[in-house]
Amino acid sequence: MTASSNAVTVEESIQAFLRERTKRSWEPDVDLFATGGVSSLFAMELVVHLEKTFAITIAGPDLMIDNFRTVRTMTALVNLLREAGGNDA
Repeated sequence: MTASSNAVTVEESIQAFLRERTKRSWEPDVDLFATGGVSSLFAMELVVHLEKTFAITIAGPDLMIDNFRTVRTMTALVNLLREAGGNDA
């Protein structure tokens, strides 16, 4: 799987989760928190979802709210943590 197709898969998975939980679609660059679409408490649900779905651990400085503002920033975080962990799947 190429890096770009992997990013699309991650992005699509995150968008599907958000659609299911918020009952609306989200563009990749829309700020989920600034729009009032999700709360800061929902960020913890996002963390748990990303960790379980992509077999990553999000801790320390990676827990900054800015990493969860958009679908695109979450996709980048997942890909970064997967690369750091040596997990290409």
